Amino acid sequence: MRIAVESGDITAARTDAIVVNLFEGVTSPGGGTGAVDRALGGAISDLIADGEIRGKSGEMTLIHTLGRMATRRVLVAGLGKAGEFDLDAVRNVSARAARFLRARGVRTAATIAHGAGIGGLEPRACGRAIAEGAALGLYRFDKYKSEDDPAPEFESLSVVEFDPGRVDDLSAGAREGEIVAGAAALCRDLVNEPGNRLTPADLAEAALGVAREADIELEVLGEDRMRELGMGALLGVAAGSRLPPRLIVMRYAGDPDDPGNSLGLLGKGITFDSGGISIKPALRMGEMKTDMAGAASVIAAMKAIGALRPRINVTAIAAVAENMPGGGAQRPGDIATAMNGKTIEVDNTDAEGRLVLADAACYAISLGLGRLVDVATLTGAMTVALGTVATGAFGNDRALMDAVLAAGRGAGERVWEMPTYKEYRRQLDSDVADIRNIGGRAAGSITGAMFIGEFVGDAAWVHLDIAATARSGSVRGWRVKGATGVPVRTLVDLAVSLAR
Repeated sequence: MRIAVESGDITAARTDAIVVNLFEGVTSPGGGTGAVDRALGGAISDLIADGEIRGKSGEMTLIHTLGRMATRRVLVAGLGKAGEFDLDAVRNVSARAARFLRARGVRTAATIAHGAGIGGLEPRACGRAIAEGAALGLYRFDKYKSEDDPAPEFESLSVVEFDPGRVDDLSAGAREGEIVAGAAALCRDLVNEPGNRLTPADLAEAALGVAREADIELEVLGEDRMRELGMGALLGVAAGSRLPPRLIVMRYAGDPDDPGNSLGLLGKGITFDSGGISIKPALRMGEMKTDMAGAASVIAAMKAIGALRPRINVTAIAAVAENMPGGGAQRPGDIATAMNGKTIEVDNTDAEGRLVLADAACYAISLGLGRLVDVATLTGAMTVALGTVATGAFGNDRALMDAVLAAGRGAGERVWEMPTYKEYRRQLDSDVADIRNIGGRAAGSITGAMFIGEFVGDAAWVHLDIAATARSGSVRGWRVKGATGVPVRTLVDLAVSLAR
C-alpha cells in the first residue's frame, strides 16, 4: 500500500472512498467532516440526529454520495470520547477504516488527518500513527492459501490536509510510519511462518536480507564457533534437533566515533519449541512456532533502524535454535556451562529460552555493550500476570527502564514494569551448580527474567517478556489475528530516543 500526504480539500478528492471522523456526542460536525456534511446536503447531520451515527469507537458508517461528490463513498469513522483520544486511537481508527473499505472492494481512499485538527495531537505524530494503523491493520498472512478469486488489495491511501502548514510534518510522520510498520510486518511474516519453513538457517537468511537492504554488518556464528566460545547453554538447547543453531549478530554503526554510545538488542529465537525432553502438551503446541518472536523482533527492528539512521550504535544478537526431544537432547538434571563459565542445572528442558539468552548476553558483554534489552516469549506465567494487554518488563537500571517504558507508550505497545527483588533470586539456587534454570511455579516470569540477569554483568539491562503479546487470537484495531509484531516499534523508538 502506498501512503501520501497532500494539501487540499477532502471534498474534492477523486478516489474510491474518503474517510472522515466524528467524536462521540458531537451533534454538529466541524472541520473536514463538516465540509463533507455540507457537500452531502447535511446527510451526516441527519444520520446523527436519527441516532444512526453516534461517533462511538469502532463505529463505521458508509454513505453513498450518489453523484454529489467526486468520490462515490464516504466512510464516517467513530473516534470515541474526546477525553480518551490519543495516538493509539488514531492507529486503531486508521486500521479499522482501511479493513472496512478493503472488505468492500475499495482500492484507493483519501482520509482527513485524524487527530491533527480538533483532536489536538501533534501533526507529525498523527501522520505516523495513520500510516502505522493503516499498514498494520491491512496486514494478512495468506501465502500458503490457494484461492481462485483472491481478495482485492488496498492500493493507496492519501492523507488530505486543508492547512498547508501541517503538510510537511504529516508527510515526515507518514514516512516514519511506513518504515516502522514495514519492520513490524516483517516480524509478523517471520513469526507466522511454520517451523518447517523457518529453520535457524532460514532465519539467518532473513537477517541477511535485512542487512543487505539496510547496509548493516552481519555475522552468523555456527556450532563450531559456539563451541570455541564455550556457549554450552545455547548448544545444549539445540542438541536434540537435527537442525544446527545459529547466533545472528547484526551491527549498525550510527555513531562510529563513539563506541560507548551503544545499545544491544537480544532476541530469543526458538524456531520451534516442543519443550524438549520435558515435552509440552499437544494442545496448541502448533503455536510454538511463535517462540522465535524475540529474535524476529530484533532483526526486524534493525530494518527500521537502518532506514531511519539514528546517531547511535545498535547491535542485534539473535540466539536461534530448535528445541526438540531427539536422541542427543539434553536431559532434566544435566549441567550446562555458559560462555562466562557459570554452570547451570537444567531442571526443565522447556525453560530453554533463558538458556540461549544467557549465552547471547555473555556474547554481548564480550563486545563491550553497556546497555542491553532482551526480548523473549519466555513464560506462560506472563499471561497470568498481565493477560494479553501488556508486555512485562524487568531490569536493573532505572534510566534504561524509563526509556523502554516511554518508547512503549509512544509506540502504543504497552509495557508494564515488574519487580526483581533480590529475594526471588533464592528460588534459582541449585545444590549442584551455580544456578538452576527454573525457580518453581511461584513468580515464574520474575525468576525467568532474573536468570537472564545473572549473565548481563555490569551492563544496564531490561528484559521484555512478550509471551502474551507476540500473538493475538482476534482482530483488535491495528492488531490482527496471528503475530502482532510486538515490540518492534518500541525497540525502534527506544534506539531513536537514546540517540537524541
